[in-house]
Amino acid sequence: MWHSCGRHDLEEHFVGRDPEVRRVFEAFLAAVRACGPVTVIPQKTRIALQARVRFAGGIARRHFFVAHLWLTRRATHRAHVKTETYGPQSYGLKFRLADPSDIDSDLRALMAEAYRVGCQEHLTR
Repeated sequence: MWHSCGRHDLEEHFVGRDPEVRRVFEAFLAAVRACGPVTVIPQKTRIALQARVRFAGGIARRHFFVAHLWLTRRATHRAHVKTETYGPQSYGLKFRLADPSDIDSDLRALMAEAYRVGCQEHLTR
């Protein structure tokens, strides 16, 4: 897969954004870290979260955070805005999060599921 390497700082993603966007990201990150160890990888256009492989992340917008999760099935949530299909059992789900309270128990369950995908547990079944 083609990619461009570069060093980017996490703070770059929050310049010019509402302070609430950073609080949403921190709440998202804390919920993911509750699942297990995570590496935060600030990239040029997004923030990736990785266990064994990338499984979550997002993009800071001016007034909200677009969170991404990789799942092996389609799912819905009140904050869900889009699903991209990458293969027969590979889906990228996007969520528009404007407040830390958007990260409810239903979204936390999807995050835990995505974390297991990031640990590649779905390959050992």
